[in-house]
Order: sequence, then structure tokens, then C-alpha cells
Amino acid sequence: MNDTIHGDPVGDDSVYRSDVRIERIRGPLRLAWLPANDEPVAFGVHGAIAEHYGVAGVATETTTTLDYVIAATGG
Repeated sequence: MNDTIHGDPVGDDSVYRSDVRIERIRGPLRLAWLPANDEPVAFGVHGAIAEHYGVAGVATETTTTLDYVIAATGG
């Protein structure tokens, strides 16, 4: 359902919206500009995840978005 009142979603009483920008560099490598970080954060693949997605042998193994989700969940 996508009801709006004066352009604002009905019932949207959120107090925070994250302002994030993602730039794909090549293959699985992406840079994310996140709030409270002066420099972008690199996301990519490593190990078994790279192997699973068929990108084993990437030049630089990089933390995955899944790693960040797991860390945030545990944190």
C-alpha cells in the first residue's frame, strides 16, 4: 500500500533515515559512503562467499555486506 498525505507516507513517524551512497567499482567491489564516516567503506567478497558467487581469486579480499549485517546484529 502506498498511501500518502501531502507527499509524506501515511503513518511514517520514523525519526531517522540513513543517507547512504553506493558506488560500484568493478565486479563485487563497491564503495559505500555512510553517515559518520569521513571516508567510504569498501564492500566486496572473500573466501567461501567469493567461491560461492564464482569470483574466487579476486585481487583483494574485502569485507562483505553480510559481515556487516552479522556484526550489527551481534553488536
